[in-house]
Amino acid sequence: MFQYNPLHCLPSAEDLPDSDDTPVDNELQDLIPSLLKAILALVWANRMDWFFGIDMGIHYDLEQPAIVPDGFLSLGVERFFDENLRLSYVIWEEKQVPILVLEVVSQTRRGEYTTKKKQYAELKVLYYVVYNPLRRRKSTLEVYRLTEGEYVLQRGNPVWLEEIGLGIGSERGTYQGITREWLYWYDEQGQRLLTPEERILKLEEKLRSLGIDPNSIS
Repeated sequence: MFQYNPLHCLPSAEDLPDSDDTPVDNELQDLIPSLLKAILALVWANRMDWFFGIDMGIHYDLEQPAIVPDGFLSLGVERFFDENLRLSYVIWEEKQVPILVLEVVSQTRRGEYTTKKKQYAELKVLYYVVYNPLRRRKSTLEVYRLTEGEYVLQRGNPVWLEEIGLGIGSERGTYQGITREWLYWYDEQGQRLLTPEERILKLEEKLRSLGIDPNSIS
């Protein structure tokens, strides 16, 4: 007897738009999540159960357009499907809501403190991270944790994210030759995890201390 499964009728990632066609309006909205992803790619190099999306559509409802955060992290999902990678993030395919969403505020606000915050809470995204580099009096970084359906601001810098096993925080550093405040991952002791560039520089320094020219290594 034929068994009807409504999930079989839902569109896949190939059938859905992969962005909202809204251009990224400043470099930080790309560079900040890219740095976080690059650090994770080193720290979790042997793990295949996570995915970090940047400016990618999250499809959660057939009747609603995708939400496109600046960055998001999901755990318990495949890191990649095949060589073509993900076109978008479809919750009914992944069967996991992102555990963390990041929004970088620009001069043109896009509902980071209102509509988007409400949407992520309704989706039950556990951690909502807002970085506003334009702030002068308030903290530029706000980390919220979903508690009884409401986002509660977490204190400290960095903030330890128990369910992720990492902390997130901000401090001044250099990335791609740009010295400014960046977002980084931290260990449980509050020690900042090194960026790919810093790891290379540290290795080169070690080689030089051993009398080896790093440029001579092929």
